[in-house]
Amino acid sequence: MNKALAAALLVACSLTVHAQTAQPSKAKQDLIAKVLELQRPVVENQARVMAEQPAAVMLQRAAAVAQQRLPVEKREPLLKDLQNDARQYAEEVSPHARDKAAALLPTTIGAVLDAKFNEAELKKLLTILQDPVLRKFEQAQPDMARAMGEKLVPEMKPLLEPKIKALEQTMGRKLEAAITAAAPAGAASGTKP
Repeated sequence: MNKALAAALLVACSLTVHAQTAQPSKAKQDLIAKVLELQRPVVENQARVMAEQPAAVMLQRAAAVAQQRLPVEKREPLLKDLQNDARQYAEEVSPHARDKAAALLPTTIGAVLDAKFNEAELKKLLTILQDPVLRKFEQAQPDMARAMGEKLVPEMKPLLEPKIKALEQTMGRKLEAAITAAAPAGAASGTKP
């Protein structure tokens, strides 16, 4: 009987400990909520970028095809029209991505913060995130990225363009060869069986 009672107490203690570790303290929850609120704009921006990325890739591909196959007078209006389509897509999906990211904050980033940081560390993290110099630096990041992009793209273009074209040609030849090799003999030669 003593063994059964000891086992029951052990199970009860382990369940109590598990329940305590499963739910953070109110103070820790408040700290996590403050960190999440400070990180919300960053996460919303990441979600927006992720949602808009397919349209950006499609625009790049369309521009490359238009560059190769269309005269300038037809290329420019087409690209403007495609940019408008991409902008409309972004206007439609970005709010949904932002809202979904905000809704997922507590169960994703919040859960990681709870698992990886104690209350003292969260307090220090909040101090860092609320520092005016860090905020100023974060606000300057789009300007810094734009400045870098304005200089980097022209600097890299002469190096990248020929390499990209060579890669496209190599991939195109290999893809064409694979398609030709996979086609039935009559289809490859253009004759009917």
